[in-house]
Amino acid sequence: MRFVARLSALRGSMIGSAIGLSLTFAALQSAGATEGISVFADPSKVVAIGGSITEIVYALGEEKRLAARDSTSRYPKAALDLPDVGYMRQLSPEGVLSVNPSGILALHGSGPREALDVLKKSSVPFVEVPDRYDHDGILEKIRIVGKVLGVDAKAEALAAQVDARLKAAEKQTASIEERKRVLFVLSMQGGKVLAAGSDTAANGMIRLAGGLNAVEGFSGYKQLSEEAIVTARPDVIMVMNNAGPPISDDELFSNASIGSTPAGLARKLIRMDGSYLLGFGPRTADAIHDLAVSLYGAQVTD
Repeated sequence: MRFVARLSALRGSMIGSAIGLSLTFAALQSAGATEGISVFADPSKVVAIGGSITEIVYALGEEKRLAARDSTSRYPKAALDLPDVGYMRQLSPEGVLSVNPSGILALHGSGPREALDVLKKSSVPFVEVPDRYDHDGILEKIRIVGKVLGVDAKAEALAAQVDARLKAAEKQTASIEERKRVLFVLSMQGGKVLAAGSDTAANGMIRLAGGLNAVEGFSGYKQLSEEAIVTARPDVIMVMNNAGPPISDDELFSNASIGSTPAGLARKLIRMDGSYLLGFGPRTADAIHDLAVSLYGAQVTD
């Protein structure tokens, strides 16, 4: 009996230590994500540049602080009522500053560089938020936005919720052995296929949903040769809706190189809203689930 009591006490001590270590690790993650980030002295009129930034502000319940948004910020629907300062990659300093902001939150990749330089040199506090295309990158964004707005506790609670949902979404395809090869086509201007390589949001989403990027060996987006498309052997073609010039089914599958691939022969195409698919924000777990179902159907587990 004494042995059992000691064993029970030891187990309790180990469980308590594990929980303590887990909480400490979460705190260290949070501290690391927000290290060097300053709180806006006046967060009452913030310009959000980048769709995921705007979504996070709304998810935190801090939308009353928004003075304006960029044109990629189309969710939630209420955000469309905010003044639009332009496309995040073609910003005008005058347009951003015209709403008299008290702070600017800009997603990494905003530009052009000259415009950002002007904004950073203005008297308005400016914070650039990293944009990493993975699970932890989403949590980092949430924590940074929360820190800047002075609502760390809200951000930590949201990060915990999103973390749990992402883990559940990723687990749905864990048992699938035969992975689909996916070719993400960004555009087909002049019949040239511009596809996603590594270090892209598309590549990140394909991996999170249990797929394989059909092309490799380059970073970013690149025009593919006919030989490269045939060699890639995609099982599925993926394109965005509501982002740039639309790509029709006929335009895709009439392309000789795409038409000769497994995806082309089966006319297997997945279309998803661009900001939903590639936003890497609070809705990404849902996007992972939807993409996984499109790829694997009934093989996706709940």
